[in-house]
Amino acid sequence: MASFKRLIPEGDNRERSVCTNCGYVAYENPKVVVGSVIGAGDRVLMCRRAIEPRLGFWTIPAGYLELGETLQEGAAREALEEAEASIAIDGILGVFSIARIGQVQVIFRARFAGSDGPAFAAGAESQEVRLFAWDDIPWDEIAFPSVHWALHAWRDAGSGTLGRPAGNPPHDVRGAHRLPPPPAERPGGTVP
Repeated sequence: MASFKRLIPEGDNRERSVCTNCGYVAYENPKVVVGSVIGAGDRVLMCRRAIEPRLGFWTIPAGYLELGETLQEGAAREALEEAEASIAIDGILGVFSIARIGQVQVIFRARFAGSDGPAFAAGAESQEVRLFAWDDIPWDEIAFPSVHWALHAWRDAGSGTLGRPAGNPPHDVRGAHRLPPPPAERPGGTVP
């Protein structure tokens, strides 16, 4: 039976989980998250989460990439699972590093596929799904900092040709800062 111990393997410079019987190194690497900011004119599709973490908060359709999927296939699958939306992907909108939880997030700019206009509904992981105009986005109820970053990248990119993908903001290059709780959950219900 395998028995793992944390140590620095020969020729390495980081502590790893190593099998004390055979020397197998169990590498722990970041997870890849894929998602999309789905636009419909000047509105964006958002999902209210029906699962933890951040149950009840708003996000874009996104989740972990599965084995055997391309980045684009994963983003399209997440849009279908969370928002029952078929999408056409325009390109990479942003790549975000969330080092504190070991994630790399690849977020695409997308639009609804088909010519019948936006078609969507809440999937199993969403309480509700809505299109929001920029000024109506529930900013105090956003689930994760990277959702803020992706939404701002979407607005900055506009509908033209995508340039260089956005990245973490200069004040949070490692993705270490968490969002403050919404006003109702802050002491005194005030914005800090």
